[in-house]
Amino acid sequence: MREVRWTSEEGDGIEHLAFDARDEGFFVESVVVGQRYGKAYGLYYRVRCDPRWHVTYAFLKITGGGELELHGDGEGHWRDGQGGTLAAIEGCIDIDIAATPFTNTLPIRRLQLAEGERRPIEVAYISTPDLQVTRVEQAYSCIALNREYRYEGIFRHFSANLTVDEDGLVIDYPTLFTRLPRTR
Repeated sequence: MREVRWTSEEGDGIEHLAFDARDEGFFVESVVVGQRYGKAYGLYYRVRCDPRWHVTYAFLKITGGGELELHGDGEGHWRDGQGGTLAAIEGCIDIDIAATPFTNTLPIRRLQLAEGERRPIEVAYISTPDLQVTRVEQAYSCIALNREYRYEGIFRHFSANLTVDEDGLVIDYPTLFTRLPRTR
């Protein structure tokens, strides 16, 4: 098991994440303390992926607020915590939790892009702190294999080059997140 921390470049936020790679898949548990739109929040989340990096479970809880539970079959079919079908995100394999750079790891690892390759995808975007889930279009490009990827949030006209480590975990996400401790 590995533990990593990121600090927010947008404000006074920090995240502490535990990442565990096992034969049956990948398991993450994390706590984020941050602010968005001038409102402070605390977020606890868990994510499970199968060995192909397809998300099969996500649970998110805002301290003193709402919670969200998603169950996926790894093929893009989703249910909520009560078993209801989530048609709005049908076909999405990945999730993107707005408060963390971790969820960039999911498509980076799953897509297995060749250097120079770009691929658009649709993901289940989870805004924070309201935990609203919407389908959005993004794209990933491999700049330097297993080291640097370009993220494009097509839905919001935003892009950034992300540096990652050997597990695909973000080291630097310019203007948003930096892994701690910072390299000196």
